[in-house]
Amino acid sequence: MKIKTPVIVLNLKSYQESSGERGLLLAKACEEVTKETGISTIICPQQIDVGLVSANVKIPVLAQHVDSFKPGSFTGHIALESIKASGGQGTLLNHSENPMKIIDIDQVIRKANKLDLITIACSNNIQVSKSLAEMSPTSVAIEPPDLIGSGIPVSKANPDIVRNSVDAVKAIRSKILVLCGAGISTGKDLKAALDLGADGVLLASGVVKSSNPKAALTDLALGVS
Repeated sequence: MKIKTPVIVLNLKSYQESSGERGLLLAKACEEVTKETGISTIICPQQIDVGLVSANVKIPVLAQHVDSFKPGSFTGHIALESIKASGGQGTLLNHSENPMKIIDIDQVIRKANKLDLITIACSNNIQVSKSLAEMSPTSVAIEPPDLIGSGIPVSKANPDIVRNSVDAVKAIRSKILVLCGAGISTGKDLKAALDLGADGVLLASGVVKSSNPKAALTDLALGVS
C-alpha cells in the first residue's frame, strides 16, 4: 500500500484525550485537514479503537503495535491479521515506548508486505535505520527517545541524524519513506523536516494535547507551502 507524500502521521498513544470517541474526533480532524489542504494524514489510534476509527474515516488507520505471532492461542497479543480484519491498514513498529526484537520486526514486516499493509518502523539512530531499511518497511521513522514529547524538534536539535538517516535508508531502498519524529508540533517543524530530505513527520502530543487539534494539524499541513 502506497502513501502519498508529504505525510503527517498522528500517533494517539494512550492519552485520555485520544480514547474512544475522542480518538475518533481526532481522526476526523485529520481527515478534514487532508480534504482541505491536500496533505496526506495517517492516524494511529489505540488498538482497541482501530475498528471504530476505520469504520468512520477514509484516511489510513494504523495500529500502534502488533506482535509477530500468527493468529492462535496467544492471549493478550495482537496479530497483524486481526488489525486487517478490523479495517486497519497497517501498523507502527518498534516505537521507543514499545521496543521490539529485530527478528520480530522482520517477521511483521514480511507478513505486512504479503498482506499489502503499511509498516512504519521506528528508529533511534542511523545504524538501526539501516537495519530496518534492509527489511523493506513502508517507512522508517527516526525518533531520538530523549526528544519525544520535549517540544524540541529533532530537525532543530540534531538535523544531521535526520539528513544522514534519509541518505542511509534511501541508499538501501530508495522507495522507503523516511519520517521525522520527536518534538514535532508546528508547520515550521514539518518544513524543516522536508528540507532535510524527510517525506513527512510522526508526532503525538503536539496535536493530541493541543487545545485545538484541528488548528494544530492545519498549521502543520500549511508548513508544506
